[in-house]
Order: sequence, then structure tokens, then C-alpha cells
Amino acid sequence: MSVSHYFITGTDTDAGKTYVTCLLLEALKREGKRVTGFKPFVCGQRDDAIHLANAGSGGLTVDEVNPVWFKVPAAPYAAALMENRRFELNDVIERFQEIAQRHEHVLVEGAGGWEVPLNEFSTMADFAQRLALPVIVVVNNKLGCLNHTILTVRNIQARGMTCAGVILNYVQEERDAASISNRMVLEHFLDVPVLAEVMHGETEIEWPL
Repeated sequence: MSVSHYFITGTDTDAGKTYVTCLLLEALKREGKRVTGFKPFVCGQRDDAIHLANAGSGGLTVDEVNPVWFKVPAAPYAAALMENRRFELNDVIERFQEIAQRHEHVLVEGAGGWEVPLNEFSTMADFAQRLALPVIVVVNNKLGCLNHTILTVRNIQARGMTCAGVILNYVQEERDAASISNRMVLEHFLDVPVLAEVMHGETEIEWPL
């Protein structure tokens, strides 16, 4: 059994991480793989975790897919302070390890961007580094994404981690000069591949790795 797990991050909150992650899970299911999403941190509506639970093939509950849920729509660190709650990163990592033992592929989706604060000591990037998974960067393909994407990929690499590649997600239906040219520029400045381009409203993609 070929086992490989990935961490999915985004260039910003509206990059479409969950949408793309669900498409990737569906692609793996079509290949007959036992897969699941894992959304360790949710702040606000729990819709993303529900979508991931439904897209996986492992039959996990929403609570298994999403162990830490804050109702305040803010960064996890801020939400925890406002709700006067704490969580232990070690517990979340153990939950991932338990799920990873039972699935060929686990796609771990972050919250917000790469360096969003989780607590007073750690960011999402620190958490991802502890998981030691290759990282896929989902990019909201629009004007301004070049800066966010290059900074994110280079920070991943500076931490000694593997960036498996980027996925360009067309959140808007309209195309402009920036969204058309971004792929060319990213391929010039980065030494990681553009794994896929997800068009607006696309309902099926192939597993790119």
C-alpha cells in the first residue's frame, strides 16, 4: 500500500483550500484509495470540516476530522483568547497520527494562511513543520497573489520542508491579465511545480502527484 500524506496551506483566507482539498480527495477516491481530510483547526462556521468529512472515504465523523473548533471567526490564537479556551498541539498531532495509521492518504488542511497564529508560541507553519509533511500551496489566482505565493513557498523551504507544488485556483470566473500571466511568473521565480489549475466551478480534477 502506497502511503503519502500532505499538508494543504493557502496564500490567504479566501484561496479556496477546502474546495481544492475536496477535489483532491475525490480524485484519490476514484483511484480506489482510502483517504480522508483532516481540518485540525476551525474558527467560525464548521462547513469546511463537514465538506471534508463528506469527501473522504474513511467514514470519519466531523469531530474526528476537526478536533479543535472555535465559534469565533478569527485566528485560532485570538479565538481561543476570546472563548477562554486552550488546546494542546501535542493532542492534535496525536489525533493526526491515529488517523494516518488508518488511511493511505490524509490531506491536512490548515486555517487561513501559512503563518496564522495558533497560540502564544506557535503558528500554523510551526504546526505543519512538526507534522513533517510535504506542503501543497493553494493560490487564489488573482492580482497580488505572486507576492503571497513566493513568500509562502520560500518560507516553507527555509524551514527545511518540502513544498510539493502550488495549485492555482480561479476563485472568480473572470480572467484578467494577472490571472493569465501568474503561472508563467511563478514558474520562473520558484523551483516547485504548478501542479494544477482549478477553473472556477470545476467539479473534477486529476490527482496531480
